[in-house]
Amino acid sequence: MDAELFGESSAVATDVTHDSRQAHEGTIFVAIKGATVDGHRFIDDVIRRGAVGIVSEQARPSGFSGTWLRVKNARESLAMAAAVINGNSSHDLDLIGVTGTNGKTTTTYLCFALVEAAGRKPAMLTTVEYRIGEKRVEAVRTTPEASDTNRFLREAVDAGCETAVMEASSQAIDLHRCDWLRFRVAIFTNLTRDHLDYHGTMENYYDAKKKLFDGRLGERPTSSVINIDDDWGRKLADDLRDQNQRVVTCSQESEADLTATNIEVSLVRGTSFRLKTPAGEISVTSPLVGRPHVYNMLSATAAALELGLDLAAIKDGLSVCIGAPGRFERVPHEGDFAVVVDYAHTDDALLNTLKTARDLTEGRIITVFGCGGDRDRTKRQPMGEIAGELSDIVIITSDNPRNEDPLRIISEIELGVERKSNNYFAISDRREAIFKAVLLARTGDVVIIAGKGHENYQLVNGNKFHFDDREVALEALDRRKEES
Repeated sequence: MDAELFGESSAVATDVTHDSRQAHEGTIFVAIKGATVDGHRFIDDVIRRGAVGIVSEQARPSGFSGTWLRVKNARESLAMAAAVINGNSSHDLDLIGVTGTNGKTTTTYLCFALVEAAGRKPAMLTTVEYRIGEKRVEAVRTTPEASDTNRFLREAVDAGCETAVMEASSQAIDLHRCDWLRFRVAIFTNLTRDHLDYHGTMENYYDAKKKLFDGRLGERPTSSVINIDDDWGRKLADDLRDQNQRVVTCSQESEADLTATNIEVSLVRGTSFRLKTPAGEISVTSPLVGRPHVYNMLSATAAALELGLDLAAIKDGLSVCIGAPGRFERVPHEGDFAVVVDYAHTDDALLNTLKTARDLTEGRIITVFGCGGDRDRTKRQPMGEIAGELSDIVIITSDNPRNEDPLRIISEIELGVERKSNNYFAISDRREAIFKAVLLARTGDVVIIAGKGHENYQLVNGNKFHFDDREVALEALDRRKEES
């Protein structure tokens, strides 16, 4: 690491952070200039809190007399310092990293369940929550900053965990949040259009994901588990084999190390299939609904086998794991139609969700969805086309418009919907849109409320409001019952 030190070099550091609010006696503060906040603004504050030194890409200010380490890349330095200060905690765990556009969260929950079924104490970092055994904390972001992750992994080790599993988003990988972590297993679920506002091209998006597997983060994982039914997955498997890395493949459509056959899906009974692995074959019955979840179960099983878990424990874990909240989650009610909340917020995820719904019902599909503001605009029209083609009724609404005009977002989605259907509504108010869908439903229909899943808020004009699709759907169902 290229670095230039100014001031004392003998101070003892007990912690490292990028967040000035976490600074305390013995902390190294890494000043990062982000897109909206410049950490250098808080240097005086962290020194008052007891920080022993500053790490920055900038030169030491003329009026600053404390310890200052100037580095080439502050985020990379944050990851390195976090690993060292926390005793390289990832080395004391069987760490599983899960990356891909869709399926990361459910696969992470499945890995956690399989490890737990084998009698081990697991930890996990997901979009939904951070968990050590039974201790749960609501997640701040999909993949925390390196300092938070390493601190979490140290806590997991100290709590007696042997295994940890974490989601690794493409942006997090690109921003060095996963640097210097030792992954025992890395999982690739799939790669479809998303985050192109950040990455620019699918090739750049793929390359960011690939870093988790090829050693550019510090060390190569011992094993790489890859879905080869995905075009980018096949490319990744070929690229890694060329580097003589261990690759474990999964497929529903072709020969692979792990395969699923005789797949049956029911909205009531869940999903069953025959699972073939290098360790033998088992029949699986899972409460998860849909073929996309079969890929998640294949990946989790492959990772579990790489960690030495036996098939009996794997079967038990798959049979009880209900997955992550808001992933094809059925809203319970006594009516004669189904209401499902799903996190699908990309064109491919929406396609899979609506295909699953179509396979499970002979009635109509009523889809409520929107797209996030200040995010990848290229997926809006394709999502509209998919909704229009696979739904009988579409209700376009707001997701998290953030600082964008909700009506502008809706109009861009509408361009896609109207290519495939003229049976749609545009209702900006998400609550009103969900009520409309529930009131339109008839016997045998499925109402799909897509985009937000587990999220219990909406972001509008810089403000955060409580909003939970599941709660609103229940309110709408109560209203329907009162009016019937």
